[in-house]
Amino acid sequence: MEMRTCARCGLPETYETIEFDSFGVCNICRQQEFKADKIDWAERRKMLETLIEEHRGKQDYDCLVPFSGGKDSTYTLYFLVKECRLKPLVVQFNHGFMRPNLLANNERTFKKLGVDVISFTPNWKVVKRLMLESLIRKGDFCWHCHTGIFSYPMHIAIKYQVPLVLWGEPSSEYTAYYDYRENEIEEVDETRFNRFVNLGITAEDMRGMIQGDFNLDPRDLLPYTYPSLKELKKLRYRSVCLGSFIPWDTRRQAEVIMRELGWKGDEVEGMPPGLYPYEKIECYMQGVRDYLKYLKRGYSRVRQMTALDIRSGRMEKEEADALVKRWEGQKPPSLTLFLEYLEISEEKFNEIVRKLIVPPFQPNFEKMQWGPKTPDFERWSREAK
Repeated sequence: MEMRTCARCGLPETYETIEFDSFGVCNICRQQEFKADKIDWAERRKMLETLIEEHRGKQDYDCLVPFSGGKDSTYTLYFLVKECRLKPLVVQFNHGFMRPNLLANNERTFKKLGVDVISFTPNWKVVKRLMLESLIRKGDFCWHCHTGIFSYPMHIAIKYQVPLVLWGEPSSEYTAYYDYRENEIEEVDETRFNRFVNLGITAEDMRGMIQGDFNLDPRDLLPYTYPSLKELKKLRYRSVCLGSFIPWDTRRQAEVIMRELGWKGDEVEGMPPGLYPYEKIECYMQGVRDYLKYLKRGYSRVRQMTALDIRSGRMEKEEADALVKRWEGQKPPSLTLFLEYLEISEEKFNEIVRKLIVPPFQPNFEKMQWGPKTPDFERWSREAK
């Protein structure tokens, strides 16, 4: 059975939160139209300025910026320091797969902007077990990364008494978990965390899932828990996306940080070389994550990125379709490292994924071909033998 796709951007019916109208156009496209034509961005900018002035100079830090080192968090930090003249506390959750170029970008960015940074790396043994469990349960091994990135900075906000937390890209850019057409500011709070960040699995759930066959100290899961509402209310916190106040444009913003900060792009497994050097360069497991998405839902990041370019008028659908046909579905070389980390075979991996495929897509595991290695592949971490 052939999958239905958006008549405009090409996203398939298996895409998270997608719906089609009577013209065959998806809700993601429609909310981007609203973003471009209906939102008063001048008024939104005034809202941002008011919010900033409410917090400027009131604490040791004006705001807290969660930071991955990718294009969005780097631009957010740049904008807040250079445009808004804020003193931020930068908080980085190290998921365990940071690429060499990313680490160099981070150091360069921190030095050029002159910021204070807290970087946290969780217990690797626990991380591997969490990866396996979330792969089995959800077909997404990134539970520790999803939850840690969004929960750990909130704990630091409480510890350092920084009420204002400013993220980068709103989810409305890619999905309809939140919709620009609601014309409200997207709050990055526990409701959002439970709606789609944690894959429907709380830290307490995860503890029950893995403690029976793993020597787990309950404290090991604290970085993945969301702080209590009581603590956050006491802080009088506000946690929002910069992209709710200024129109988000990843390509333009990537050009800004490349020019102003010397931020360097990279090749990513499964992506057309040179076309999107700014997209998802943070993690050397990104290729596996995109491969999983393709096996489960029949699309990957190539389709997501070309859909953005179609909506912005930078690409025609015919060109996008050709790129998707050429690049989607390749088996990433990083899969060999991934299987090594989790101590499972590729057969076991495929067995897990087969149970989680979203109809009507049906992958042909036997026909998957290996994609090319990235230039830094040999520098990625291997398990000691």
